[in-house]
Amino acid sequence: MERPASPQMASSSPDSPCSCDCFVSVPPASAIPAVIFAKNSDRPRDEVQEVVFVPAGTHTPGSRLQCTYIEVEQVSKTHAVILSRPSWLWGAEMGANEHGVCIGNEAVWTKEPVGEGEALLGMDLLRLALERSSSAQEALHVITGLLERYGQGGSCLEDAAPFSYHSTFLLADRTEAWVLETAGRLWAAQRIQEGARNISNQLSIGTDISAQHPELRTHAQAKGWWDGQGAFDFAQIFSLTQQPVRMEAAKARFQAGRELLRQRQGGITAEVMMGILRDKESGICMDSGGFRTTASMVSVLPQDPTQPCVHFLTATPDPSRSVFKPFIFGVGVAQAPQVLSPTFGAQDPVRTLPRFQTQVDRRHTLYRGHQAALGLMERDQDRGQQLQQKQRDLEQEGLEATQGLLAGEWAPPLWELGSLFQAFVKRESQAYA
Repeated sequence: MERPASPQMASSSPDSPCSCDCFVSVPPASAIPAVIFAKNSDRPRDEVQEVVFVPAGTHTPGSRLQCTYIEVEQVSKTHAVILSRPSWLWGAEMGANEHGVCIGNEAVWTKEPVGEGEALLGMDLLRLALERSSSAQEALHVITGLLERYGQGGSCLEDAAPFSYHSTFLLADRTEAWVLETAGRLWAAQRIQEGARNISNQLSIGTDISAQHPELRTHAQAKGWWDGQGAFDFAQIFSLTQQPVRMEAAKARFQAGRELLRQRQGGITAEVMMGILRDKESGICMDSGGFRTTASMVSVLPQDPTQPCVHFLTATPDPSRSVFKPFIFGVGVAQAPQVLSPTFGAQDPVRTLPRFQTQVDRRHTLYRGHQAALGLMERDQDRGQQLQQKQRDLEQEGLEATQGLLAGEWAPPLWELGSLFQAFVKRESQAYA
């Protein structure tokens, strides 16, 4: 894993590789009457991402909830969620809940300094919002409320050298999407009610601000970043004056992603989003130095509330050589054991102080099989092509089944829908065995 040069640099330097890309399509940009969400999670090359199902729960009033570093006050009821997360932390890089809310987050650096202390990670905020909201707008309120109360901070990498950043979020539900961008405890949000939108490790909200922190403008004026008279362009005012190399690379990916969405306006489907996430030329499908795309997700959120939302997750790195497998909330949903990493309890390096002094093997069963498969693809071209064809056939089967479901051509029993992801994970594991 590529390590930041020093703790002083690590806490605030965007030059260290860290990147993600999120996309959303809201009708009429979508080819079907559905909001379509997608994300690539780009993380340290050897970091394992697991897919975790957490059922809905009720909790004792006044109880506390342990997040990655700090405790927060628990709420009385939490929704069922499916999460794709780095296996060492509590939160998630991306996920969805039973009400059709999807969220992805990104790292960003602004003129506001990154806090040195431990607080909520952006990934913790993401999971908390999924567990506590039934719409994208409600999720936005959850995140901004927690941000105001607890702040954001703490190392975002499983590494002894701290590495911290602020967060941006793309939030979507069956009817709309929101972009939420933060600078410390301050924030601005933009509502997306039609068309396509993407975010890539930089502030992107200009003057089209739908909601904001009540002190956003007065703070910018007090700092001398805004004269109080001209147009209030959030990205221009809060972005770093000297953009580091990594931020410039993110700008190129943002522009490439926007163009890929523009080219498919009106015809965007789950497959189109998967194709964008697999685009290596743009850097959206990343494999650069110490970082790569470690997991990917695409969700179809039908506007018709009687239709189920379908979430496709890889649980493995490099979407160009991974299988997007369908998950649907329903009766009989349970954890797929093959995509769950081992746990280490109180001895976990994230729990013992000082943190991250040792390393543990967090690879889950599917990850191990997929690693072997990637090795075979690189060593033996013929067998590798056969294996990649198996991957494509399995993914196509999942796409066709869910398309039939949404078209009313396939009506399986509820228990079969609930176990769909488990079935596909099992078959992928068998293909690698």
